[in-house]
Amino acid sequence: MAVVSAASLADPADPLGKVRELQSRIREMQATTLQTKALATHPMFQGLLPDGMMRAGGAYSVQGSLSLAMSMLAAPSAAGAWCGVIGVPEFGVQAALAHGIDLERLVLVPDPGDQWLAVTAAIVDVLTVVVVRPQRRVSDSDASRLAARLRKREAALVSLGDWPGSEARLTLQGSQWSGIGDGHGMITGRRVEVLVETRGRPARSKHVWLPAGSGPGSPVAAPSPSIADPRIDGARPDEIDFASAPLRRAV
Repeated sequence: MAVVSAASLADPADPLGKVRELQSRIREMQATTLQTKALATHPMFQGLLPDGMMRAGGAYSVQGSLSLAMSMLAAPSAAGAWCGVIGVPEFGVQAALAHGIDLERLVLVPDPGDQWLAVTAAIVDVLTVVVVRPQRRVSDSDASRLAARLRKREAALVSLGDWPGSEARLTLQGSQWSGIGDGHGMITGRRVEVLVETRGRPARSKHVWLPAGSGPGSPVAAPSPSIADPRIDGARPDEIDFASAPLRRAV
């Protein structure tokens, strides 16, 4: 850590030189911070997240889409990071595979109960990216304590729902399915518009495919659930999120 005293800036012989020196040292420290705190991030988030990447120590809020949260896990998982999912019993491992998440480095805690926040704090001590569904409103003080833990461990948090002080809030604006013909065919992907709101910046939006790379002509196909699935029966097409399927790995 560079320490600059007030006295060092008070040299009357060359005040502008001291200011330029300080500016240079600040830029160097900022560059180092950016390099050490950037996490692997899928290219689909370029133009959406601040600087197009997730940062270690950051918290992100995802509204209404488990598939979008899975996409945020995909690149860190592919890069070798351990990931966790807390309080999401419907998390589907087949969908996780379709998003490119390595199940061998995935920890699931489907039902943490009333201790979900304590469990989340313990999990971020050992995993790089953690998805959590808050069981209640998170206080600013709880969020601040967890943020300090995230920075210390260089981990990131993805909240399925609002999270105080989040780096970005991602919301699906609409969706269109691909692969279904006139009464036949198999769903191969979902084209969605993602709206991102960040602190101090104008909101921005972008159309992406979920899973990433699953657009027309892609060999990647998202798993198609049974027509009798109670999560789908009666829902509008734009309300369905195929990131849910029965669990087969849990802790």
